[in-house]
Amino acid sequence: MTERTLIILKPDAVQRQLLGRVVSRFEEKGLKIAAAKFMRICEPLARRHYAVHEGKPFFQAAVKYLSSGPVLVMVLEADNVITMTRKLMGKTFGNEAEPGTIRGDFAGSKGLNLVHGSDSPETAAYEIGLYFKPEEIVSYDLAAQPWL
Repeated sequence: MTERTLIILKPDAVQRQLLGRVVSRFEEKGLKIAAAKFMRICEPLARRHYAVHEGKPFFQAAVKYLSSGPVLVMVLEADNVITMTRKLMGKTFGNEAEPGTIRGDFAGSKGLNLVHGSDSPETAAYEIGLYFKPEEIVSYDLAAQPWL
């Protein structure tokens, strides 16, 4: 079943100039980019993004981190895209992520983990709506689709 997910390449990925390498991981897996924008997330939007975690000890730090610099926000599309992207990203904390995953290969700290991905179809729908209008999401067929 084709689904969509929101991916954010966070400020540390931008500052470390890893955008191309991380996006390549998703493309090489055969995931379709349906929307993308380079932006700076303001603090109120970061609060809405992490609203489910409000009141938890890490909430303020997460908001500050996400709004601390430019990010690349994308909508990826494929069958089971949420499961695939979460496996590609690896465990939440880079210092615990397996080699071969994005975080395992590029992130070494507990706090800065390079990339965000939605954890469920419901979360993806909410998060995509925070960053993209429906008309900003492009529908198209990948020429390689029959081979994926």
